[in-house]
Amino acid sequence: MFKKYPSQFWLMLLGLVISTTGTTMVWPFLTIYASEMLSLPMAAVTSLMSINSLSGLTASILAGSLVDRFGRKSIMTVGLFGSALAYFGYSLATSYWHFALLMIASGIFGPLYRLGSDAILADMLKPEDRIQGYSIFRMGRNIGVALGPILGGIVLSSNYSLGFLGAALALVLYALITLFFLRETLKRDPDAQSESLKDQIRVYREALGNKPFAHMLGAFTLMEICASLMWVLLAVYIKQNFGVSESSFSWIPTTNALMVVFLQVFITRIAQRRRDTQVMPIGALFYVAAMLIVGVGSQFWSFWLAMVVMTLGELITAPTATTFVANMAPPDQRGRYLGMFGLTWHLAVAIGPFAAGILTDLYGIRSPWFVAAVVGLLSVYAYHTLDRDRSMVPAETAS
Repeated sequence: MFKKYPSQFWLMLLGLVISTTGTTMVWPFLTIYASEMLSLPMAAVTSLMSINSLSGLTASILAGSLVDRFGRKSIMTVGLFGSALAYFGYSLATSYWHFALLMIASGIFGPLYRLGSDAILADMLKPEDRIQGYSIFRMGRNIGVALGPILGGIVLSSNYSLGFLGAALALVLYALITLFFLRETLKRDPDAQSESLKDQIRVYREALGNKPFAHMLGAFTLMEICASLMWVLLAVYIKQNFGVSESSFSWIPTTNALMVVFLQVFITRIAQRRRDTQVMPIGALFYVAAMLIVGVGSQFWSFWLAMVVMTLGELITAPTATTFVANMAPPDQRGRYLGMFGLTWHLAVAIGPFAAGILTDLYGIRSPWFVAAVVGLLSVYAYHTLDRDRSMVPAETAS
């Protein structure tokens, strides 16, 4: 069944696995490194992630116009080389402002190569092949997420600089594959007019006027705030307070990736037996449970269990919510709706870890996790009200 995909597809998949393995060697442990280097309060350390996320949010909004104006390949190459420089720069950072500037750079360049890659996939594949193509890429990304933290846990326990260099080289390798082996897939129409930023903002404003869509964005963002604590705060939390090393923690994100690879299809088949708005509150409850497990836990296996529980919620909710948004969107604005839906992660990372850092400094190390559980309950309630008020939901989505 794989003969339908061109060689460019497989080159990009190879580059994706390599680059994701390299970046996830470092990214889950970056708060540990910054905390140990800077010796600052937790709120200051987690604010770096908010800076990264806000710059990524801005770049994600602009990236669509850039790849349409300057080409997928060129923007993707710039994003990869820029990200490589940012990762190399982390090894040289010695102050808060060094880290902040690198976080801004990483946030700007990351969306460029990710969106460029998504656009090339859409260009090269027939509409009927795109779902499977994106699924294969999601699997490839999770293979990288499974491998990277394990390698990072081994390397970073003794030498963070080597890990940063490895991440930078992985991104450079993907950039070279893109530069020398990938073809530009954008077919330019000389009569077409480029869409201005003002036009983009107008479309986003109109989309937010869609009440069920705005309701979904709010519910999903609340749930993602819980997830952001697991991905950004957990590593430094369990090392500083419970002595869990990088090499031990690495198995926690790896477990998430392996569960996605091996369980997603099975869980999705079960979830499809009920309507979307019934399934999503159930998935959000798993996030609440995960926050409570971390909040009361004190050993590695309790934190590992929390990731297992949260991942079950992810497997239930993430594809269901994406399908809900895709079905809800007008056909000519589906890409925009999904693009805005993807911004919820940036927004959650901008809010969650920084707020958790403030709570830690003011009320103690466990307080963020219990507050996050309350936030998760608000997400459950928001999903439930979306299901309860069936009049808000378009007919094709409500089925």
